[in-house]
Amino acid sequence: MTSDQSQSPSTAGPSPKIFYALSAVLILTFLWRLLTPAHEFPSRTAQLLELGVDALCIVGLIGLRKIGPPALFWVALIAGLGLFAIRLNGDASWWTGHLMYSLRPR
Repeated sequence: MTSDQSQSPSTAGPSPKIFYALSAVLILTFLWRLLTPAHEFPSRTAQLLELGVDALCIVGLIGLRKIGPPALFWVALIAGLGLFAIRLNGDASWWTGHLMYSLRPR
């Protein structure tokens, strides 16, 4: 038996890939919503789903904070909180999650 096989699954711990994936999702989503204007309002269900997914990503990131580098954790956490801060910019930002809103020209 090798040393990898002798470890029980409970002592193996979560993979750092999950930490990096959550960090990337939060940072890239924040940049997308910060720099790209929205062109239509989503339904109420889609809005609540986006809020829920953002919140769950932040909770998961906090749960995995000891796995990855602290600098990446703080950047991703600030980006995740920034996703909610963008929604406080106004009515259009509350619904779309984007900092800017504009109608497309016809």
